[in-house]
Amino acid sequence: MIEAFLWGAVGASALLVGALVAYAAPPNPRLIAVVMALGAGVLIGSVSFELIDEALKSSDVASVGLCTLVGAAAFTAGDWWLARKGAGDRKDSEGAQESGSPLAIVFGSVLDGIPESFVLGLTVLQGGVSVALLAGVLLSNLPEGLASSSGLRIAGWSRGRVVRMWLIVIAVAALSAALGYAMLDPANGRTGAWAQGFAAGALLAMVADTMLPEAYEVERSATGGLVAIGFAVSLMLSAI
Repeated sequence: MIEAFLWGAVGASALLVGALVAYAAPPNPRLIAVVMALGAGVLIGSVSFELIDEALKSSDVASVGLCTLVGAAAFTAGDWWLARKGAGDRKDSEGAQESGSPLAIVFGSVLDGIPESFVLGLTVLQGGVSVALLAGVLLSNLPEGLASSSGLRIAGWSRGRVVRMWLIVIAVAALSAALGYAMLDPANGRTGAWAQGFAAGALLAMVADTMLPEAYEVERSATGGLVAIGFAVSLMLSAI
């Protein structure tokens, strides 16, 4: 469990790296969009190869599908509620966060990191952290840290305040990975498969709600191709 905790912290640390870079020099919006689209593709691949495929080995398609829907609904409901509270523009790179609630922005950032970290904990049970999933987490967190922190800087947040926010997110991500390790053990049979399906749905909803819209806003028609490249990279990494 300690190893899962540490890998969760490593994956989320890219958020802090992105924040420090954003305060040192304004990031290029196109670069952020490209990395975010690639990261989305890698995470979608991880859902397919690390979660759904494994869940179907110990449970039936209907049960896994239902749990996937429940996981997606849970994340969507949380994201919708936080958006109403002022966290809807938490990833904006142009300072739209200024009109939002600071507390809601923190909780929104925490919510974004839970599904991927939760899943990361599972891979430690399989003999070592998944290279494909870790790459997807890093590729999603780096541009998120860049974009969100750039917007928060424009909105007037100090670097220290932003660093403290990301440290909180990193701590929650590490705990989520440890929880994933405890709950997603395939030895738990159907219960483990249901947890895998739930995590898959939450992760897919996170990618669709928070990553793809930001990437498409900049890259437009190129977004689909970049996501497909990320998916292919995930496929190749899963063979390592």
